[in-house]
Amino acid sequence: MPHLIISISGHGFGHVAQTAPVLNLLHQRMPELRMTVRSAVPLAHLRSRILAPFNHLPSEGDIGMVMSSALDVCIEKSRAAYRAFHADWDMRVTRESCLLHELKADFVFSNVGYLPLAGAHRSGIPNAALCSLNWVDIYRHYCGEDAIVKQIQSCYTSADAFLRTAPGMSMEHFPNLVPVAPIAAQGKNLRDEINLRLRLSNEEKLVLVSMGGITSRLPIEKWPRIDGVRWLVQRNWQVEHPDAIELEVLQMNFSDLLASSDTLICKPGYGSFVEAACSGVPVLYVNRPDWPESPALIAWLLEHGLCREISRQALEKGRINAELEYIWKNARAEPVVPDGAEQAAAWLARKFDR
Repeated sequence: MPHLIISISGHGFGHVAQTAPVLNLLHQRMPELRMTVRSAVPLAHLRSRILAPFNHLPSEGDIGMVMSSALDVCIEKSRAAYRAFHADWDMRVTRESCLLHELKADFVFSNVGYLPLAGAHRSGIPNAALCSLNWVDIYRHYCGEDAIVKQIQSCYTSADAFLRTAPGMSMEHFPNLVPVAPIAAQGKNLRDEINLRLRLSNEEKLVLVSMGGITSRLPIEKWPRIDGVRWLVQRNWQVEHPDAIELEVLQMNFSDLLASSDTLICKPGYGSFVEAACSGVPVLYVNRPDWPESPALIAWLLEHGLCREISRQALEKGRINAELEYIWKNARAEPVVPDGAEQAAAWLARKFDR
């Protein structure tokens, strides 16, 4: 059986949200394909998204950026982490190359760690990247131009292709760029079942609050009560608020919870924005003006969805009643059709056919 090695960045859950639909469709096309997923993302989350059978190896194929919260980048700590990661770069790539040989990899597919791509290139193993962003442009934005930029750039441009999913950063300087349509898992609207289980009336609003997999929480316990509004939050935030509901009690996957909600509150992130637009769910977002990917994500959502920006201060204090009312008075946008997973899966399948 051919062996596909998949590397998924642990920098937020958007990388999993992009990759999982592709792997699920690829498994339908090629059920004999053996998959190994290398990632620092918790295994439970990977299995909740990737429905195809796979082996798992903990791995760090990239640094991402060191974050102090879901919104704040630690620039100097990130710079130090990259310097340590690249301190003996040639030896690191050699070790990666040897590991891929031990795994008997036939193809390496990365979102969007660059070390696996470098190791595959050195071993002569076909490889490709998939993502809406790349770490060379992110690193350059915060840390400037240096030798590390050249090393990361070489990893991406040496790959067989960089599948850039929409919406995403332009990446026009990548000669191997292959644009693909939006990618998203489309959930089912199970609102009737949720209302029954939580004893909610049809008039009550359910608002999903998610900051995208980065370890960070909002002080929802300090939010004022809004009549008829309930907040869906994750259990590890340990929120004590009379209108908060731990999403884990519903035992539903995130995509179904999102499709069943009246609004999503989040930061600009690929998984959050695109899955909301593909389910026709309105979005309130707090901007990350310094994050290079944000402008492309926001411009796309303004065109394809119903959304409204809120300030960080307003979000932290829960002063969002007026924005919610604005959202709910407007008609929902037509859901976006996410064709990108099929395009990426077909591209990979053709590679294996050859």
